[in-house]
Amino acid sequence: MHQGLGDIDALIREEMRMTSAESHGEAWAEGLSAGIEPEIIAEAALSTAFAELVRSSGEHVALALLDRMREKVAAGEFQAERTRH
Repeated sequence: MHQGLGDIDALIREEMRMTSAESHGEAWAEGLSAGIEPEIIAEAALSTAFAELVRSSGEHVALALLDRMREKVAAGEFQAERTRH
């Protein structure tokens, strides 16, 4: 089967996303084990992420991501995720 460059790029991005999610999941679990409240872990992670995104890509990119994530929360997309943590 022949894959185009777009397909390969999509596979690479998905692999990077999964690796990143796994790393963040491990850090989340370590924080919980250390007795840190989930809201504090989340705020620290979001602050770090948005600071880096603003630095590397600019405010407009960070705000667009924030809007997309807000829409996902409002749509209930993360409800199933609650059982993982």
